Amino acid sequence: MSSLLDVIIPVFLIISFGYCTVWVRLFSIDTIDGLMKFTQNFAIPVLLFNAIAKVDLANIFNFNLFFSFYVGATAGFLIGFLGSHYIFNRPLEDSVAIGFCCLFSNTVMLGLPITERAYGTDALQHNFAIVSIHAPFCYFLGITVMELIKSTEKSISKKGIIILKAMFSNALVVGIVLGFLVNICGVNLAKSFQASVDMITAVALPAALFGMGGILYQYRPEGDAGPIIMICAVSLIIHPAIVWIFGSQLNLTDAQLRSVVITAAMAPGINTYVFANMYGKAKRVASTGVLLSTALSIGTVWVWLSLLP
Repeated sequence: MSSLLDVIIPVFLIISFGYCTVWVRLFSIDTIDGLMKFTQNFAIPVLLFNAIAKVDLANIFNFNLFFSFYVGATAGFLIGFLGSHYIFNRPLEDSVAIGFCCLFSNTVMLGLPITERAYGTDALQHNFAIVSIHAPFCYFLGITVMELIKSTEKSISKKGIIILKAMFSNALVVGIVLGFLVNICGVNLAKSFQASVDMITAVALPAALFGMGGILYQYRPEGDAGPIIMICAVSLIIHPAIVWIFGSQLNLTDAQLRSVVITAAMAPGINTYVFANMYGKAKRVASTGVLLSTALSIGTVWVWLSLLP
Protein backbone atom coordinates (compact mmCIF):
# COMPACT_ATOMS: atom_id res chain seq x y z
CA MET A 1 0.00 0.00 0.00
CA SER A 2 2.80 2.43 0.87
CA SER A 3 4.50 1.90 -2.50
CA LEU A 4 1.28 2.73 -4.37
CA LEU A 5 0.74 5.84 -2.25
CA ASP A 6 4.35 6.88 -2.85
CA VAL A 7 3.57 6.90 -6.58
CA ILE A 8 0.17 8.60 -6.49
CA ILE A 9 0.62 11.23 -3.77
CA PRO A 10 3.52 13.02 -5.53
CA VAL A 11 1.44 13.14 -8.72
CA PHE A 12 -1.43 14.86 -6.92
CA LEU A 13 0.96 17.22 -5.14
CA ILE A 14 2.55 18.37 -8.41
CA ILE A 15 -0.89 18.88 -9.97
CA SER A 16 -2.04 20.83 -6.92
CA PHE A 17 1.07 23.02 -7.07
CA GLY A 18 0.18 23.96 -10.64
CA TYR A 19 -3.42 24.65 -9.66
CA CYS A 20 -2.43 26.83 -6.69
CA THR A 21 0.09 28.92 -8.62
CA VAL A 22 -2.64 29.96 -11.06
CA TRP A 23 -5.17 30.38 -8.24
CA VAL A 24 -2.92 32.84 -6.38
CA ARG A 25 -1.95 34.46 -9.73
CA LEU A 26 1.72 33.57 -9.46
CA PHE A 27 1.42 32.23 -13.01
CA SER A 28 -1.07 33.29 -15.68
CA ILE A 29 -3.08 30.97 -17.90
CA ASP A 30 -0.89 32.07 -20.82
CA THR A 31 2.20 30.98 -18.89
CA ILE A 32 0.67 27.57 -18.21
CA ASP A 33 -0.30 27.22 -21.88
CA GLY A 34 3.32 27.93 -22.79
CA LEU A 35 4.47 25.25 -20.37
CA MET A 36 2.10 22.74 -21.97
CA LYS A 37 3.48 23.61 -25.41
CA PHE A 38 6.99 22.90 -24.09
CA THR A 39 5.96 19.52 -22.71
CA GLN A 40 3.94 18.29 -25.68
CA ASN A 41 6.22 19.63 -28.42
CA PHE A 42 9.63 18.96 -26.89
CA ALA A 43 10.01 17.40 -23.45
CA ILE A 44 7.59 14.46 -23.82
CA PRO A 45 8.83 13.61 -27.35
CA VAL A 46 12.35 13.46 -25.91
CA LEU A 47 11.10 11.20 -23.10
CA LEU A 48 9.47 8.83 -25.62
CA PHE A 49 12.59 8.85 -27.81
CA ASN A 50 14.80 7.98 -24.85
CA ALA A 51 12.57 5.14 -23.63
CA ILE A 52 12.13 3.46 -27.02
CA ALA A 53 15.80 3.86 -27.98
CA LYS A 54 16.87 1.85 -24.91
CA VAL A 55 14.34 -1.01 -24.76
CA ASP A 56 15.47 -4.52 -25.81
CA LEU A 57 13.08 -5.16 -28.68
CA ALA A 58 14.42 -8.58 -29.69
CA ASN A 59 13.89 -10.45 -26.42
CA ILE A 60 10.55 -9.15 -25.15
CA PHE A 61 8.14 -9.23 -28.10
CA ASN A 62 5.32 -11.80 -27.77
CA PHE A 63 2.35 -11.79 -30.16
CA ASN A 64 -0.22 -13.19 -27.71
CA LEU A 65 0.80 -10.68 -25.05
CA PHE A 66 0.49 -7.77 -27.49
CA PHE A 67 -2.78 -9.06 -28.92
CA SER A 68 -4.38 -9.46 -25.49
CA PHE A 69 -3.44 -5.99 -24.33
CA TYR A 70 -4.17 -4.05 -27.51
CA VAL A 71 -7.49 -5.73 -28.28
CA GLY A 72 -8.58 -4.51 -24.85
CA ALA A 73 -7.15 -1.05 -25.48
CA THR A 74 -8.87 -0.77 -28.87
CA ALA A 75 -12.16 -1.95 -27.37
CA GLY A 76 -11.79 0.75 -24.72
CA PHE A 77 -11.26 3.38 -27.40
CA LEU A 78 -14.35 2.26 -29.31
CA ILE A 79 -16.51 2.20 -26.18
CA GLY A 80 -15.33 5.67 -25.21
CA PHE A 81 -15.74 7.07 -28.72
CA LEU A 82 -19.18 5.59 -29.40
CA GLY A 83 -20.46 6.20 -25.88
CA SER A 84 -19.43 9.85 -25.94
CA HIS A 85 -21.11 10.49 -29.27
CA TYR A 86 -24.28 8.41 -29.05
CA ILE A 87 -24.97 8.44 -25.29
CA PHE A 88 -23.61 11.82 -24.22
CA ASN A 89 -24.13 13.63 -27.54
CA ARG A 90 -20.59 14.97 -27.75
CA PRO A 91 -19.25 16.14 -31.17
CA LEU A 92 -17.22 13.58 -33.09
CA GLU A 93 -13.88 15.30 -32.47
CA ASP A 94 -14.58 15.53 -28.73
CA SER A 95 -15.55 11.86 -28.80
CA VAL A 96 -12.18 10.89 -30.30
CA ALA A 97 -10.35 12.73 -27.50
CA ILE A 98 -12.55 11.03 -24.88
CA GLY A 99 -12.02 7.66 -26.56
CA PHE A 100 -8.28 8.33 -26.39
CA CYS A 101 -8.62 8.71 -22.61
CA CYS A 102 -10.11 5.21 -22.50
CA LEU A 103 -7.29 3.92 -24.71
CA PHE A 104 -4.09 5.35 -23.20
CA SER A 105 -3.23 3.75 -19.85
CA ASN A 106 -0.59 5.17 -17.52
CA THR A 107 1.77 2.31 -18.33
CA VAL A 108 4.95 3.99 -17.04
CA MET A 109 4.28 6.26 -14.07
CA LEU A 110 1.87 3.82 -12.38
CA GLY A 111 2.14 0.50 -14.24
CA LEU A 112 5.86 -0.11 -13.70
CA PRO A 113 6.16 0.65 -9.97
CA ILE A 114 2.95 -1.22 -9.07
CA THR A 115 4.01 -4.34 -11.00
CA GLU A 116 7.48 -4.23 -9.45
CA ARG A 117 6.05 -3.82 -5.94
CA ALA A 118 3.62 -6.71 -6.39
CA TYR A 119 5.68 -9.22 -8.37
CA GLY A 120 9.32 -8.16 -8.32
CA THR A 121 11.78 -6.63 -10.77
CA ASP A 122 11.91 -9.67 -13.06
CA ALA A 123 8.19 -9.26 -13.86
CA LEU A 124 8.84 -5.90 -15.52
CA GLN A 125 10.14 -7.39 -18.79
CA HIS A 126 6.56 -7.95 -19.96
CA ASN A 127 5.60 -4.40 -18.98
CA PHE A 128 8.51 -3.05 -21.01
CA ALA A 129 7.27 -5.03 -24.02
CA ILE A 130 3.89 -3.29 -23.79
CA VAL A 131 5.44 0.13 -23.18
CA SER A 132 7.74 -0.19 -26.21
CA ILE A 133 4.87 0.19 -28.69
CA HIS A 134 2.18 1.68 -26.46
CA ALA A 135 2.57 5.33 -27.42
CA PRO A 136 3.04 4.65 -31.17
CA PHE A 137 -0.03 2.38 -31.27
CA CYS A 138 -2.24 4.76 -29.30
CA TYR A 139 -1.17 7.89 -31.14
CA PHE A 140 -1.51 6.20 -34.54
CA LEU A 141 -5.05 5.08 -33.71
CA GLY A 142 -6.07 8.39 -32.13
CA ILE A 143 -4.54 10.67 -34.76
CA THR A 144 -5.81 8.51 -37.63
CA VAL A 145 -9.42 8.60 -36.41
CA MET A 146 -9.21 12.31 -35.56
CA GLU A 147 -7.77 13.25 -38.95
CA LEU A 148 -10.31 11.11 -40.81
CA ILE A 149 -13.09 12.95 -39.00
CA LYS A 150 -11.53 16.37 -39.50
CA SER A 151 -10.73 15.80 -43.19
CA THR A 152 -13.30 16.95 -45.77
CA GLU A 153 -11.50 15.20 -48.63
CA LYS A 154 -13.44 12.40 -50.35
CA SER A 155 -10.45 10.58 -51.82
CA ILE A 156 -8.99 7.82 -49.66
CA SER A 157 -5.51 8.59 -50.97
CA LYS A 158 -5.86 12.24 -50.03
CA LYS A 159 -7.09 11.30 -46.58
CA GLY A 160 -4.09 9.00 -46.25
CA ILE A 161 -1.75 11.86 -47.10
CA ILE A 162 -3.46 14.08 -44.53
CA ILE A 163 -3.09 11.38 -41.85
CA LEU A 164 0.59 10.78 -42.66
CA LYS A 165 1.31 14.52 -42.62
CA ALA A 166 -0.47 14.87 -39.29
CA MET A 167 1.42 11.88 -37.86
CA PHE A 168 4.90 12.91 -38.95
CA SER A 169 4.49 16.61 -38.25
CA ASN A 170 3.55 15.70 -34.68
CA ALA A 171 6.53 16.03 -32.35
CA LEU A 172 5.38 13.11 -30.19
CA VAL A 173 5.32 10.70 -33.12
CA VAL A 174 8.63 12.03 -34.45
CA GLY A 175 10.23 11.26 -31.09
CA ILE A 176 8.80 7.72 -31.15
CA VAL A 177 9.99 7.02 -34.71
CA LEU A 178 13.48 8.36 -34.00
CA GLY A 179 13.67 6.17 -30.90
CA PHE A 180 12.87 3.07 -32.96
CA LEU A 181 15.45 4.02 -35.58
CA VAL A 182 18.18 4.47 -32.97
CA ASN A 183 17.22 1.16 -31.35
CA ILE A 184 17.00 -0.90 -34.54
CA CYS A 185 20.18 0.56 -36.05
CA GLY A 186 22.12 0.06 -32.82
CA VAL A 187 23.27 3.67 -32.66
CA ASN A 188 25.25 4.57 -29.55
CA LEU A 189 24.54 8.14 -28.55
CA ALA A 190 27.39 10.36 -27.44
CA LYS A 191 27.64 10.58 -23.65
CA SER A 192 27.15 14.34 -23.64
CA PHE A 193 24.05 14.05 -25.86
CA GLN A 194 22.64 11.22 -23.75
CA ALA A 195 23.20 13.26 -20.59
CA SER A 196 21.20 16.14 -22.11
CA VAL A 197 18.42 13.76 -23.13
CA ASP A 198 18.31 12.30 -19.62
CA MET A 199 18.02 15.79 -18.09
CA ILE A 200 15.09 16.71 -20.35
CA THR A 201 13.47 13.34 -19.72
CA ALA A 202 13.64 13.95 -15.98
CA VAL A 203 11.53 17.13 -16.21
CA ALA A 204 9.03 16.05 -18.88
CA LEU A 205 6.33 14.40 -16.76
CA PRO A 206 6.60 16.71 -13.73
CA ALA A 207 6.30 19.73 -16.03
CA ALA A 208 3.28 18.20 -17.77
CA LEU A 209 1.62 17.41 -14.43
CA PHE A 210 2.30 20.93 -13.14
CA GLY A 211 0.85 22.43 -16.33
CA MET A 212 -2.17 20.18 -16.07
CA GLY A 213 -2.82 21.48 -12.56
CA GLY A 214 -2.78 25.03 -13.88
CA ILE A 215 -5.19 24.08 -16.65
CA LEU A 216 -7.58 22.56 -14.10
CA TYR A 217 -8.10 26.00 -12.59
CA GLN A 218 -9.50 27.18 -15.94
CA TYR A 219 -11.44 24.05 -16.96
CA ARG A 220 -13.97 22.93 -14.36
CA PRO A 221 -15.82 19.58 -14.44
CA GLU A 222 -19.39 20.95 -14.39
CA GLY A 223 -21.62 19.29 -16.96
CA ASP A 224 -19.11 16.56 -17.88
CA ALA A 225 -19.93 13.96 -15.24
CA GLY A 226 -21.17 11.33 -17.71
CA PRO A 227 -18.08 11.12 -19.95
CA ILE A 228 -15.77 11.35 -16.91
CA ILE A 229 -17.49 8.43 -15.17
CA MET A 230 -17.33 6.45 -18.43
CA ILE A 231 -13.57 7.10 -18.70
CA CYS A 232 -13.09 5.79 -15.16
CA ALA A 233 -15.22 2.69 -15.74
CA VAL A 234 -13.60 1.78 -19.06
CA SER A 235 -10.03 2.46 -17.91
CA LEU A 236 -10.18 0.81 -14.50
CA ILE A 237 -12.65 -2.06 -15.06
CA ILE A 238 -13.60 -2.83 -18.67
CA HIS A 239 -10.15 -2.59 -20.30
CA PRO A 240 -8.39 -4.95 -17.82
CA ALA A 241 -11.38 -7.34 -17.85
CA ILE A 242 -11.19 -7.69 -21.65
CA VAL A 243 -7.42 -8.16 -21.45
CA TRP A 244 -7.82 -10.90 -18.83
CA ILE A 245 -10.35 -12.76 -20.98
CA PHE A 246 -8.14 -12.73 -24.07
CA GLY A 247 -4.96 -13.42 -22.10
CA SER A 248 -6.54 -16.48 -20.48
CA GLN A 249 -7.82 -17.79 -23.81
CA LEU A 250 -4.39 -17.34 -25.41
CA ASN A 251 -2.71 -19.22 -22.55
CA LEU A 252 -0.42 -16.44 -21.35
CA THR A 253 1.84 -17.45 -18.48
CA ASP A 254 0.94 -16.21 -15.01
CA ALA A 255 3.73 -13.63 -15.22
CA GLN A 256 2.53 -12.35 -18.61
CA LEU A 257 -1.11 -12.26 -17.48
CA ARG A 258 -0.22 -10.28 -14.37
CA SER A 259 1.69 -7.68 -16.37
CA VAL A 260 -0.93 -7.18 -19.08
CA VAL A 261 -3.88 -6.99 -16.67
CA ILE A 262 -2.19 -4.68 -14.15
CA THR A 263 -0.93 -2.42 -16.96
CA ALA A 264 -4.41 -2.33 -18.50
CA ALA A 265 -5.92 -1.48 -15.09
CA MET A 266 -3.98 1.77 -14.80
CA ALA A 267 -5.70 5.16 -14.95
CA PRO A 268 -5.35 7.24 -18.13
CA GLY A 269 -1.86 8.70 -18.55
CA ILE A 270 -0.97 12.38 -18.72
CA ASN A 271 -0.64 12.00 -22.49
CA THR A 272 -4.43 11.79 -22.74
CA TYR A 273 -4.60 15.44 -21.71
CA VAL A 274 -1.67 16.24 -24.03
CA PHE A 275 -3.67 14.69 -26.91
CA ALA A 276 -6.82 16.63 -25.98
CA ASN A 277 -4.82 19.85 -25.63
CA MET A 278 -3.09 19.22 -28.96
CA TYR A 279 -6.45 19.29 -30.77
CA GLY A 280 -8.23 21.64 -28.36
CA LYS A 281 -11.00 19.06 -27.78
CA ALA A 282 -12.53 17.77 -24.52
CA LYS A 283 -9.66 19.21 -22.45
CA ARG A 284 -11.82 19.57 -19.33
CA VAL A 285 -13.03 15.97 -19.54
CA ALA A 286 -9.52 14.64 -20.15
CA SER A 287 -7.90 16.51 -17.26
CA THR A 288 -10.65 15.65 -14.77
CA GLY A 289 -10.77 12.06 -16.00
CA VAL A 290 -7.06 11.63 -15.29
CA LEU A 291 -7.43 13.03 -11.78
CA LEU A 292 -10.53 11.10 -10.75
CA SER A 293 -9.48 7.77 -12.26
CA THR A 294 -6.02 8.03 -10.68
CA ALA A 295 -7.65 8.54 -7.27
CA LEU A 296 -10.08 5.66 -7.81
CA SER A 297 -7.29 3.37 -9.03
CA ILE A 298 -5.95 3.16 -5.47
CA GLY A 299 -8.89 0.84 -4.75
CA THR A 300 -9.42 -0.85 -8.12
CA VAL A 301 -5.77 -1.86 -8.53
CA TRP A 302 -5.85 -3.70 -5.23
CA VAL A 303 -8.96 -5.57 -6.38
CA TRP A 304 -7.18 -6.71 -9.55
CA LEU A 305 -4.08 -7.69 -7.57
CA SER A 306 -6.19 -9.83 -5.25
CA LEU A 307 -7.91 -11.59 -8.17
CA LEU A 308 -4.81 -12.36 -10.24
CA PRO A 309 -2.98 -15.69 -9.82
